Amino acid sequence: MSPKRDAPRTEPVGGELQRFKAQFFRALAHPARIRILETLVRRDRTVQELQEQLALDQPVVSQQLAVLRHQGIVSAQKEGSSVRYALRDPLVGSLLDVARQIFNNRLGDSQGLLRELRRESRRA
Repeated sequence: MSPKRDAPRTEPVGGELQRFKAQFFRALAHPARIRILETLVRRDRTVQELQEQLALDQPVVSQQLAVLRHQGIVSAQKEGSSVRYALRDPLVGSLLDVARQIFNNRLGDSQGLLRELRRESRRA
């Protein structure tokens, strides 16, 4: 008689909180959305202002803002004929700062490895 095997899992590992976190980070996982957020950290903007600042077409800006709005990362406030977008939580700016520090550390590690590789090449 063979040992009983557990049935394969059909759901990914992790609970509701982990799925929520994954959705949040997926919403950040686009270069245009990161640029939009970095711009909104400084001050609220309209779609037109974001277009000009980031040199992106209006449909691109609007599509990326829709993703960020859907995840509750940005809010929209109607002002006359335009809509002004803002970060819903200023801690998003802190998150972007921490990410920047992590990336700088990784780049620093890579630069150190490159220097070491060059020293080895000179010795060879």
